Amino acid sequence: MKRTVTLTLSTILAALTTGCIVIDDHDPEVTVVHNATPYVAYADAGCYWSDRDYDYVWWFEAEVWDDDGYGDIEAVYADIYDARGDWVDTFELYDETTYPDIWFSDWLQYYSYLDCSYGGYVVDIVAYDWSGDYDVTSITPLTSW
Repeated sequence: MKRTVTLTLSTILAALTTGCIVIDDHDPEVTVVHNATPYVAYADAGCYWSDRDYDYVWWFEAEVWDDDGYGDIEAVYADIYDARGDWVDTFELYDETTYPDIWFSDWLQYYSYLDCSYGGYVVDIVAYDWSGDYDVTSITPLTSW
Protein backbone atom coordinates (compact mmCIF):
# COMPACT_ATOMS: atom_id res chain seq x y z
CA MET A 1 0.00 0.00 0.00
CA LYS A 2 1.49 3.29 -1.05
CA ARG A 3 1.10 6.27 1.26
CA THR A 4 0.78 9.67 -0.22
CA VAL A 5 2.00 12.62 1.79
CA THR A 6 0.75 16.03 0.79
CA LEU A 7 2.85 19.03 1.76
CA THR A 8 1.80 22.59 1.33
CA LEU A 9 4.13 25.08 -0.30
CA SER A 10 4.66 26.91 2.99
CA THR A 11 5.71 23.68 4.73
CA ILE A 12 8.23 22.93 2.00
CA LEU A 13 9.68 26.45 2.11
CA ALA A 14 9.89 26.40 5.91
CA ALA A 15 11.68 23.06 5.77
CA LEU A 16 14.26 24.39 3.33
CA THR A 17 15.16 27.38 5.50
CA THR A 18 15.38 25.88 8.99
CA GLY A 19 17.80 22.99 8.85
CA CYS A 20 17.53 19.41 7.69
CA ILE A 21 14.55 17.11 7.79
CA VAL A 22 14.85 13.39 8.39
CA ILE A 23 12.04 11.08 7.31
CA ASP A 24 11.95 7.55 8.67
CA ASP A 25 11.76 5.09 5.72
CA HIS A 26 9.77 2.68 7.87
CA ASP A 27 7.17 5.28 8.82
CA PRO A 28 7.11 8.26 6.43
CA GLU A 29 4.55 10.06 8.57
CA VAL A 30 7.14 10.49 11.34
CA THR A 31 9.29 13.53 10.62
CA VAL A 32 12.22 14.62 12.77
CA VAL A 33 13.58 18.13 12.35
CA HIS A 34 17.23 18.62 13.30
CA ASN A 35 18.42 22.14 14.00
CA ALA A 36 21.95 23.29 14.79
CA THR A 37 22.28 26.09 17.33
CA PRO A 38 23.91 29.32 16.07
CA TYR A 39 27.36 30.09 17.46
CA VAL A 40 28.85 33.53 18.21
CA ALA A 41 32.46 32.98 17.13
CA TYR A 42 33.67 36.55 17.74
CA ALA A 43 32.20 39.72 19.20
CA ASP A 44 33.41 43.25 19.81
CA ALA A 45 31.88 46.58 20.83
CA GLY A 46 32.91 50.07 21.78
CA CYS A 47 32.45 53.77 21.26
CA TYR A 48 34.44 56.62 19.72
CA TRP A 49 34.06 60.35 19.20
CA SER A 50 32.81 61.45 15.76
CA ASP A 51 33.73 65.00 14.72
CA ARG A 52 31.29 64.75 11.81
CA ASP A 53 28.32 63.87 14.05
CA TYR A 54 29.61 65.80 17.07
CA ASP A 55 28.65 62.86 19.24
CA TYR A 56 29.96 59.53 20.42
CA VAL A 57 29.21 56.56 18.18
CA TRP A 58 28.59 53.11 19.64
CA TRP A 59 29.40 50.13 17.41
CA PHE A 60 28.68 46.43 17.79
CA GLU A 61 30.10 43.59 15.69
CA ALA A 62 29.69 39.83 15.75
CA GLU A 63 30.75 36.86 13.68
CA VAL A 64 27.98 34.26 13.81
CA TRP A 65 28.03 30.74 12.40
CA ASP A 66 25.27 28.19 11.98
CA ASP A 67 25.82 24.67 10.65
CA ASP A 68 22.39 24.87 9.01
CA GLY A 69 23.64 27.77 6.89
CA TYR A 70 23.67 31.53 7.27
CA GLY A 71 20.03 31.73 6.21
CA ASP A 72 19.06 30.01 9.46
CA ILE A 73 20.23 33.00 11.53
CA GLU A 74 17.14 35.09 12.27
CA ALA A 75 18.57 37.98 14.28
CA VAL A 76 21.55 39.20 16.30
CA TYR A 77 21.22 41.68 19.18
CA ALA A 78 23.51 43.55 21.55
CA ASP A 79 21.96 43.71 25.03
CA ILE A 80 23.81 46.16 27.31
CA TYR A 81 23.85 45.91 31.12
CA ASP A 82 25.46 48.14 33.75
CA ALA A 83 27.82 46.98 36.51
CA ARG A 84 24.86 45.99 38.73
CA GLY A 85 23.44 43.78 35.98
CA ASP A 86 20.55 46.09 35.18
CA TRP A 87 19.47 46.30 31.55
CA VAL A 88 20.42 49.60 29.88
CA ASP A 89 19.72 49.28 26.15
CA THR A 90 19.39 46.86 23.21
CA PHE A 91 20.54 47.29 19.61
CA GLU A 92 19.91 45.10 16.59
CA LEU A 93 22.87 44.10 14.44
CA TYR A 94 22.51 43.68 10.68
CA ASP A 95 24.10 41.36 8.13
CA GLU A 96 24.60 44.04 5.50
CA THR A 97 28.28 43.41 4.78
CA THR A 98 29.68 41.34 1.92
CA TYR A 99 30.43 38.58 4.44
CA PRO A 100 27.33 36.57 5.45
CA ASP A 101 28.74 35.70 8.88
CA ILE A 102 29.45 39.31 9.97
CA TRP A 103 26.72 41.28 11.77
CA PHE A 104 27.28 44.97 12.55
CA SER A 105 25.57 48.19 13.59
CA ASP A 106 26.55 51.59 14.92
CA TRP A 107 24.43 54.13 16.75
CA LEU A 108 24.80 57.74 17.89
CA GLN A 109 24.99 57.95 21.66
CA TYR A 110 22.35 60.70 21.62
CA TYR A 111 19.72 58.11 20.63
CA SER A 112 20.65 55.65 23.38
CA TYR A 113 20.83 55.34 27.15
CA LEU A 114 24.61 54.75 26.96
CA ASP A 115 27.46 56.95 28.17
CA CYS A 116 30.88 56.47 26.56
CA SER A 117 32.60 57.73 29.72
CA TYR A 118 31.13 54.87 31.79
CA GLY A 119 33.36 51.82 32.04
CA GLY A 120 31.07 49.32 33.75
CA TYR A 121 29.00 48.01 30.82
CA VAL A 122 28.70 44.38 29.82
CA VAL A 123 27.43 43.62 26.32
CA ASP A 124 25.67 40.34 25.61
CA ILE A 125 25.78 39.51 21.92
CA VAL A 126 22.82 37.17 21.31
CA ALA A 127 22.29 35.27 18.04
CA TYR A 128 18.90 33.64 17.35
CA ASP A 129 17.96 31.15 14.65
CA TRP A 130 14.54 30.54 13.11
CA SER A 131 13.88 27.61 15.47
CA GLY A 132 14.32 29.78 18.57
CA ASP A 133 17.74 28.41 19.51
CA TYR A 134 20.34 30.98 20.51
CA ASP A 135 23.90 31.59 21.68
CA VAL A 136 25.17 34.36 23.95
CA THR A 137 28.66 35.82 24.30
CA SER A 138 29.39 38.46 26.95
CA ILE A 139 32.04 41.10 26.30
CA THR A 140 33.28 44.37 27.81
CA PRO A 141 33.04 47.25 25.33
CA LEU A 142 35.90 49.63 24.65
CA THR A 143 34.92 52.99 26.15
CA SER A 144 36.69 56.28 26.82
CA TRP A 145 36.69 55.53 30.58
